[in-house]
Amino acid sequence: MTGWRALPRSPALPWLLGLAAVLAAALLAGRYAERAALADLRRSASATLALHVAAFRSEMQKQGSLPLALASDPEIAAVVGTAPDPALLARVNDRLAEIARASGAAVIYVIRQDGTAVAASNAGEPGSFVGATYAFRPYFQQAQGEGAGRQFALGTVSGRPGLYLSRRVAGPEGRTGVVVVKVEFDGIETAWRQGSETGGESVMITDPRGIVLVASEPAWRFGALRPVPDEERRLIRERLEFGDAPLQPLPLHPAADGTLVRVGNGAEPARLALPLDAPIPGTTWRLHTLTRVGVAVGRERVQAQAIAGLVVGLASLGLAEIVGRRRRVRASLAEAAARRTELEERVRARTQALTEANRKLKAEIAERQLAEAERQRLGRELAHAGRLAALGQFAASMAHEINQPLAAIRSYADNAGILIQRGRLAEATENLSAVGRLTERIAGLTRQLKGFARKASGRRDPVALTGVVRASLEVVEGRLAGIDLALALPEPSPYVLGEGPRLEQVVVNLVQNALDAVEGVNEPRIAVTVRVNGGSAVLEVSDNGSGLPEGGASIFDAFFTTKASGLGLGLAISRGIVEDYGGALSAWASPEGGALFRVELPLAPAAAVSGSNAARGADAARGAAA
Repeated sequence: MTGWRALPRSPALPWLLGLAAVLAAALLAGRYAERAALADLRRSASATLALHVAAFRSEMQKQGSLPLALASDPEIAAVVGTAPDPALLARVNDRLAEIARASGAAVIYVIRQDGTAVAASNAGEPGSFVGATYAFRPYFQQAQGEGAGRQFALGTVSGRPGLYLSRRVAGPEGRTGVVVVKVEFDGIETAWRQGSETGGESVMITDPRGIVLVASEPAWRFGALRPVPDEERRLIRERLEFGDAPLQPLPLHPAADGTLVRVGNGAEPARLALPLDAPIPGTTWRLHTLTRVGVAVGRERVQAQAIAGLVVGLASLGLAEIVGRRRRVRASLAEAAARRTELEERVRARTQALTEANRKLKAEIAERQLAEAERQRLGRELAHAGRLAALGQFAASMAHEINQPLAAIRSYADNAGILIQRGRLAEATENLSAVGRLTERIAGLTRQLKGFARKASGRRDPVALTGVVRASLEVVEGRLAGIDLALALPEPSPYVLGEGPRLEQVVVNLVQNALDAVEGVNEPRIAVTVRVNGGSAVLEVSDNGSGLPEGGASIFDAFFTTKASGLGLGLAISRGIVEDYGGALSAWASPEGGALFRVELPLAPAAAVSGSNAARGADAARGAAA
């Protein structure tokens, strides 16, 4: 069949070239923007670095002149002599504490010539420096030898890091001492850390060995920018400079371009940073900053790529639109002629199709009339077959159900004969009474199964479910020998609406199935449980037999059986009885490995139970009077 001629498609090459142009423009623009952003970031970071250096230098200068002023104090010079006056020591301690509070110094203390601290601003406090020996400290040795010294170290008493500024003191009798001002940088570190947490740069200060002294990241303190030689580590341990710090290298790794570093952060992903450093005037230390580049540079790169890609893409689309428009004008002229020819062809084809459809419709009407007549005939035959199947099911069910009490009657009769031979007449009489009850049971089953051929009577009397279970177990009592039977029957019994004999038929069938399932099983067990669940009474029969067959949902189908001599009607009939009384019968896998059948029936209303009990009481009274 002919169709409209499609418009000629544009070649794929121009689209591929346009896409390549967009990608190339985005790539080049992103690289250019990244370099420009890094240059701006470097300028900004350099200015920030200078501010950090100036601020830190100002802090050190504020404390740097304090040791010189204290070294010229006559009372401080007097306490480094032999046997200073206790009152003088007390005054010096008070003055040092006052100066420490005013200047912000962590602690100020005075060491005599043998290296023992004799006065301190924290005298009398826990962890006081008075009495401690500091002859091993480099800042003490430098002050004694050169007149002044400084050292950054971990406090041996306080355990806190800080910068120790020392000055020699000329005491009486040619003795000398040293006054020390310890400066801690907690405030500076806190300010740096707050700035880093809000997206700013990370800051740290290192000594000539590359060991981090002050840092915005607490975990970096006493780390190292480069490996520390073993000999240097030994000297650091002897001088107790950094305690037990491992002096491990910092998690800084050079990036691919060599100008950036990747900063590790524990379990979090590493981040790119721009490293800068500068010397701190008046010291041998250097201040380092690590400025994050991910957000700033990434934003500039993405913006540039988006703008470049959009501009080149729009230009490519405009060019493609111009070329496409010319092609469409040429194609539309040829298409107009093709449409006229095609329209004529479609009219002819449509007329022929309508004629054919009309013929098929008439044939289909006749075919449907025949099919409807056949359907009605098959419906009548199916209804007739259903009635025949039901009659066969009822006949088979009668034989199946009567066989159970007959087996029990035979067992009781055999036992009665043995008991009579042994002279145990009372027990034999009980067995014969049981035979009579089972005979009545057979008569009841016969009456009951006659009713199966008709519709159920529709009677709904309150029935004690535990009584139904006990009566049913009498029927199968002969098969229970050697079986571990677990009963859980509550008293008083829950009542359900139904007919006692028909419910007994259900219980007998379920118990018989359980007995068949545990044949040949070591330590066979059957459990029968009655309980109340909300507005329903629940009866469960479980075993530890072979379990449900594969495709267990089909076990309730009529004539489905796994037994060699079974008819496959017991469960189908049982489900029909339970559903007649508004309940449900279901099968599950037992926790013990076998099968579990659950019957759920609505509880009888309390008023109906009371009325039934009253009627039974009246019948009993009339019987007694008679």
